[in-house]
Amino acid sequence: MTALDSYSHDVCGEKEFGFAQAINVGDTIYVSGQLSHDDEGNFLHPDHFDAQLQQSYANFEQVLSHYGATRNQVVSETQFIVDLPKYKMAMATSNLAHFGDHHRSHVKPGAGRGSGQDRGGDGCRESASGQE
Repeated sequence: MTALDSYSHDVCGEKEFGFAQAINVGDTIYVSGQLSHDDEGNFLHPDHFDAQLQQSYANFEQVLSHYGATRNQVVSETQFIVDLPKYKMAMATSNLAHFGDHHRSHVKPGAGRGSGQDRGGDGCRESASGQE
């Protein structure tokens, strides 16, 4: 069996929910969804979508850098955007700015309301019953 190599930002939620930011298996890196958080796990820019995108891409670059990979090696990307009709052009502009001429497969479903980002929180201070 191939050994798994995982990477974490060491922020709130990773240990509590049992996930990693990325797992490397052989020549493939599986990257979890990146959010707009700082190195301490604080959610940044809750009311500024473009700034959230920039921070999310910075966190993504941190994951790639850990494995010695670059954005030009990304072959597939899925983005979940709350209120997609409102933000689709900002997302398109940011994608082009970040990836340039590099093309990859892409899925961009709209996401429902009620995520931790949507509330401006990170979900780490909630109990199992959903009460803070």
